[in-house]
Amino acid sequence: MELFNRIEQTAAYIRGKIAAEPRVGIILGSGLGDLTNIIEKTATLSYTDIPNFPVSTVKGHGGELVFGKIGQTDVVLMSGRFHYYEGYSMDKITFPVRVMKALGAEILVLSNAAGGMNRDFKIGDLMIITDHINLFPEHPLRGPNDDRLGTRFPDMSKPYDNALIEKARSIARERGVDVKTGVYVGLQGPTFETPAEYRWLHVIGGDAVGMSTVPEVIVACHSGMRVFALSVITDIGISDVPVVITHEEVLEAANAAAPVMAGIVEDLVRSL
Repeated sequence: MELFNRIEQTAAYIRGKIAAEPRVGIILGSGLGDLTNIIEKTATLSYTDIPNFPVSTVKGHGGELVFGKIGQTDVVLMSGRFHYYEGYSMDKITFPVRVMKALGAEILVLSNAAGGMNRDFKIGDLMIITDHINLFPEHPLRGPNDDRLGTRFPDMSKPYDNALIEKARSIARERGVDVKTGVYVGLQGPTFETPAEYRWLHVIGGDAVGMSTVPEVIVACHSGMRVFALSVITDIGISDVPVVITHEEVLEAANAAAPVMAGIVEDLVRSL
């Protein structure tokens, strides 16, 4: 079945289960599942019950599509995302973004856990993503283009919405949070980066690195959605002494920062 028909089939199933039309889609990263608490939930669908949906296989990622409200804004939230390193195609990784758009979402908000490469960063910092560098070995728009989903050659000069960025920075100041801004580098994974790779990624312009987000952002831009994204800095790769990084430590750092991130996201969505 072609992509457009799969999207329509999945969206039709979901519309049969929910009443509201979400305006904002939210995708949560590793260890950030507690952000679901900011939503006044109206419905929850397991990925395993949704036609054409993959299933997350990574610890720290849930497996539910959550519907509800933040303030007066209807939202749909992915508790658990899919990654290229899990063996999924780019088509499957980004499929939920297509479905969110089909359901009516105009804005996509993403979070992730990332390794820091900026010496001004420390573990637990939040970084608003202002741009990205795509180093994935596959591109989510490769192949025949369906004009019903977006243009063949989408502009990427402003992948992250400036108005949303400025609003989030204002919210952070009001909350007394020293939020950072920077460039996110997307890599395949699942290995964490070597010290030399961290240094190289910083030299080419990266402030943080992770294994997600970039494919979803590209597809959101292709779909005409506005995008806002936040990274939790869970480790620092720029160091004079190499530091051993484990997934458990990444989850621990992400969980610690999750309440601060949740507050910023909640206020941002409420302000829309």
